[in-house]
Amino acid sequence: QVQLLDAGGTLVPAGDSVIISCKASGRALSYNTMGWFRQAPGKERVFVAAITWGSGSTAYDDAVKARFFISRDKVTNTMYLQMNKMKPEDTALYVCAASSSDAIPTTPLTYEYWGHGTQVTVSS
Repeated sequence: QVQLLDAGGTLVPAGDSVIISCKASGRALSYNTMGWFRQAPGKERVFVAAITWGSGSTAYDDAVKARFFISRDKVTNTMYLQMNKMKPEDTALYVCAASSSDAIPTTPLTYEYWGHGTQVTVSS
């Protein structure tokens, strides 16, 4: 079983930057894509960004493209999300996920493994 540990969430003023991470442990080779979803209170979990573990192909939701940057360290099995110019609407629980698909799925239904989530709150 793959276990995902997401961390780094914090309270941050609008305009600042935050980097969050997700470290995979266990049977790490059972996934091909890792990504981030976020969920605000009372709303559904939505796609933020993802990266294929092999080629490093990336995908971003339009709301974060050009502000957020996803990367991965294949040696440490750690994924990062650099979030710049944070906005209050970025406030959410950010949750790491992994999928056996290498086609960069964007729906939560296609991800088999999930982290516990790390809270990012952006003040105005």
